[in-house]
Amino acid sequence: MNAPEEIFRIHFETRSNKPDVFRFTEELIAGAKVRNGRARDAVQPATTLGSDLSDLSWLTDAQALVTSNDVIVDPGFPRQTLAERAPRLRWIHIIGAGIEPLLPLDWLPRQVMLTNNSGVHFDKATESATMILLMLNSRMPEIVGNQRRCVWDQVFTPTIRGKTALIIGVGDMGAAVAAAARSLGLTVLGIRRSGRPHELVDEMFAIGELDAVLPRADFVVLAAPLTSETVNLMDDRRFGLMKRGAGFFNFGRAGSVDHHALMESLNDGHLSGAVIDVVDKEPLDPSSPLWSAKNLIITPHVSSDDLDLYLPKTFDLVFQNLERLLTNQPLLNAVDRLKQY
Repeated sequence: MNAPEEIFRIHFETRSNKPDVFRFTEELIAGAKVRNGRARDAVQPATTLGSDLSDLSWLTDAQALVTSNDVIVDPGFPRQTLAERAPRLRWIHIIGAGIEPLLPLDWLPRQVMLTNNSGVHFDKATESATMILLMLNSRMPEIVGNQRRCVWDQVFTPTIRGKTALIIGVGDMGAAVAAAARSLGLTVLGIRRSGRPHELVDEMFAIGELDAVLPRADFVVLAAPLTSETVNLMDDRRFGLMKRGAGFFNFGRAGSVDHHALMESLNDGHLSGAVIDVVDKEPLDPSSPLWSAKNLIITPHVSSDDLDLYLPKTFDLVFQNLERLLTNQPLLNAVDRLKQY
């Protein structure tokens, strides 16, 4: 007689102070279990839900953890003793795309795989990128600034079709921007570490070719992860290489941009406008000069998170990866410890 199959245990840990778009509930988890139910005869996974690290008893038995970066870096989370405290843990899923707050990954036990949420943002990110490219083309940051100063200045602009967008970092987020750009009739240039072609990109370049490509773009969109190679990637010199009158959008990580250099390029008119979705410290300090920077619009890290579908899609990904784990298939969105993403 075969031994009964072991029940796989997944713990979900949330934060009570999270916006609704990121707050886990039993109903959301149950819905994903139903949508992604295992084969009829298979043992269903056991799930538990905790909040604010108020109860750590799950550490003893959990084989998977679904949570956010801020939980992992919380002083109450036993990061440095995780191997001893959670001996059965095999997998951690982070509900964001970026994992830079968790670097370096020397705390992550060797037997524990780490996955992120890349791809979950695609639909919402495509909508936002479409909106922002159109805003930059219409010089909406300048028009909004004029309104704040009670200045009537008619800013006329051409249609966007036929212009060129450069996307730095063509992963899932960059691909969403590429889809938006192509739908608007733009020529799409891309920069990625490998230099491999992408079906949505007309011309792809390696990161070492960035300086040569920057002057060709009417719009530069940063969508790269933050690694040791991308810190201050867009600095004073590189903003200076951009075409005069170009627009800039940061969809990636704040640490990849020298914000003082960005403001200088906006102030002297070299750039016609910029939109940034991320800043170095969130929420942005009220005293930050970014609030009043010329021709700059700040979207407070909201451009890629779908209020209705972000967590359902996230939990679908979790249960799809669970099935892959139990059937010895590679996990989707596995983080490479060396590449740091």
